[in-house]
Order: sequence, then structure tokens, then C-alpha cells
Amino acid sequence: MDDYEDDDGPAPEDLDEDSPEARVWLLLQLINPGDEETAVAQFVTYQEALGDPAYSGLEPVWVLRDLIDWQSGFFVDGDDVTGAIDAIEQLVSRWRLWIDWGVEDAGDEEFLARAEVPELVSIAYDQLRSRGYTLWTWQTGSDACAGWITRSTDDEAMQALAIELGIDLRAGNGE
Repeated sequence: MDDYEDDDGPAPEDLDEDSPEARVWLLLQLINPGDEETAVAQFVTYQEALGDPAYSGLEPVWVLRDLIDWQSGFFVDGDDVTGAIDAIEQLVSRWRLWIDWGVEDAGDEEFLARAEVPELVSIAYDQLRSRGYTLWTWQTGSDACAGWITRSTDDEAMQALAIELGIDLRAGNGE
């Protein structure tokens, strides 16, 4: 992290490992596997957001929600099937992966009319697991669907970190 240049907060390696910021840094590393540059950029933005009154008093996951959306995470309305497909496809494209939604054209109006976001998340979860990744969702307290993807080898670390950050996290298959 020699190129870390932020005068507003400590560099990730200088954080107290029990601090909320250190936990956020770990989360960003997990949801950006193999992409430290993105994790650092998001962490800098997170630190800047902590000084913004709009984020005052929010739990870290709610601050991160806007900062990682469509890059390392997703947040879509619970009935936004097209948004869920697009967001998940955007995330998996980072690893040159794709999701087989079970139809020739995921934009097909009939498919979209009968599909539901939880079902799509489960389909993506199953396919990503077979490729070494885990799709996670976190409880938003609304009908919105939010989540991110990590390496499957990081499942235990992700679960422990979610508990430490107060995130009600579930695997994309609902378990």
C-alpha cells in the first residue's frame, strides 16, 4: 500500500485491527478478491464518507452500500428482476464469468415476468459455488435485495466479519 495517499485517515495497514475501519477494510478485501486497487479506492472513499453528514450515524454496511454498488456489490428493489440480473452479471464479469439464467435471452419479457429476484440470486449462487465463489445477501430491513460475491475459500472469514460488523448475512441460496 505504498501508494496510499489519504490525509483524512490512516492507511489500511496502520489501523487497529479491532476498529470498525479495519473490519471495513477486511470486508473490502474479501469482496474485491484479487483487486486490491479497487479495495483501496473504495476504502479511501469510505473514509471520506465518514466525514459527510449524510452518512453520520449509519452502520458501515449502509455507508458501503452506495460506495460499492455495481462495482463490488449490488442493491436492487426486491421486484427489480432486470436490475438484479444486470447487477449480478456486472459483478461476475470481473472474473470473466457469466450466469446461465436457464433461458436463451435473460431479457426475454416472458422470462422477466415470471422470474423473482430471490430465485435469480439462488441460480447465481449455485453457479458461482461450482466456480469457487459465494454470492452473499444481507438483510436490508426492506424488500430490497443487497449483496456481494467473495471467494468460497473465504466463507468462514466473511461470516465472522459480518457478525463483527453487525451485518445479517446469508448465502445466496438462503441458508
